[in-house]
Amino acid sequence: MAKDQKKQPRPKAETPKGFRDYFGADVTERKAMLDRIAEIYHHHGFDPLETSAVETVEALGKFLPDVDRPNAGVFAWQEEAVPGGGSGDWLALRYDLTAPLARVAAQFRNDLPSPYRRYAMGPVWRNEKPGPGRFRQFYQCDADTVGAASVAADAEICAMLADALEAVGIARGDYIVRINNRKVLNGVLEAAEVRANQAEDVLRQIDKFDKVGREGVLALLTTGRKDDSGAMIEGVGLSEAQAAPVLAFLTSKGADNTATLDNLRAAVGASAIGAEGVDELAEIAGMLAALGLAEDRAVIDPSVVRGLGYYTGPVFEAELTFEILDEKGRKRQFGSVAGGGRYDGLVERFTGQKVPATGVSIGVDRLLAALRAKGLAGAEAVGPVVVTVMDRDRMADYQAMAAELRAASIRAEVYLGNPKNFGNQLKYADKRGAPVAIIQGGDEAARGVVQVKDLVLGARIATDASLDEWKAQPAQTEVPRADLVAEVRRIIG
Repeated sequence: MAKDQKKQPRPKAETPKGFRDYFGADVTERKAMLDRIAEIYHHHGFDPLETSAVETVEALGKFLPDVDRPNAGVFAWQEEAVPGGGSGDWLALRYDLTAPLARVAAQFRNDLPSPYRRYAMGPVWRNEKPGPGRFRQFYQCDADTVGAASVAADAEICAMLADALEAVGIARGDYIVRINNRKVLNGVLEAAEVRANQAEDVLRQIDKFDKVGREGVLALLTTGRKDDSGAMIEGVGLSEAQAAPVLAFLTSKGADNTATLDNLRAAVGASAIGAEGVDELAEIAGMLAALGLAEDRAVIDPSVVRGLGYYTGPVFEAELTFEILDEKGRKRQFGSVAGGGRYDGLVERFTGQKVPATGVSIGVDRLLAALRAKGLAGAEAVGPVVVTVMDRDRMADYQAMAAELRAASIRAEVYLGNPKNFGNQLKYADKRGAPVAIIQGGDEAARGVVQVKDLVLGARIATDASLDEWKAQPAQTEVPRADLVAEVRRIIG
């Protein structure tokens, strides 16, 4: 290398900001959970769909609802326009699984059955500012029905969501699927004589109902209120009379679905669109009852307001009702793990024709965190049985042992590092979480036996056993070579 040529700095071995790596148990636990959910979706007649991670910016359309700048919120780039090569199109990583579904439903509309039921699971990417628990890449798990105008499709999605939660281990009584309808809110806004230019502001304020309560929302809808820091938040400017139907809507949850629906009819007044929304909720409630979902599993609840700015009809949310301890040791309810609703305008962007659609998205990371909080996931993963290497020239024998164990559906591997230090082999087995180590030197091979070392029992003895128990070495057993598989199976249960 020339003296004047500078040495290139080594790259930093670090994950990009807002991204993370997933290791062993994280991957296997997520896959196990998604496999159970996929089985439920399959039994309900839904087909799997995998779409490209990359879509054209044009196909993705409007990006995240809270972002107004072009291409903001997505990772986008422009292809280089070259003869016979790139077209110069703007491309982007998908930010959810719904926009690609709309493109597929339009592109293959002559080939797909109608209605089309599909589920999809995979990573999505959002070019947003990362923060605690907020990453730029995360998993989604969606199920949607495209082409069904009947709210029977919405009821089916809600029932399937409840089944999926129970399939992964969330018990009845620990979750509730809550259902609302955007049409009811439209009727409330009509009854309140809210102007078109005020509607979005009203939606933003009622979305704060869970945080600030009835009086807080009343202030935000009218003259404004002070936040926790003392700063004044400007109100929408409604009169108290105008705000009354909105508050009636937010507080209309009754003792049962019948009472709630009666309260909602009063809140929408003479609004035709509002009455249509209440009728749809009543129809959904009846179908859920027919599907065997009592009100302790799925319930009409007007306090579900997230997403009302996006959805066009029924809206639903799955909430986990059990308590966990937060980072400060305080008890809090776990909260929402899934949400969805009817979005009848998305496919229309491509075809010019209205295509009804409804679906739900499960927050994969949140649901997995809930299972861990309940002790239903996150247990220490069991590693493979490790076949140690005592003689380098007998590697084929050791590989044969591992192959026999694998043929018996026992996870196994041969140590492939430097076998010179046997202690390092056992340290490796410990780091792998191995339940058993197999040992066979030249003497054992000559006698046709193997040593089978129970590493779990050995670790306990090393901590708790008396000297006599330790000397007895009950964690290590010599068995005939032919009994290797049977002995390992006995130890690992």
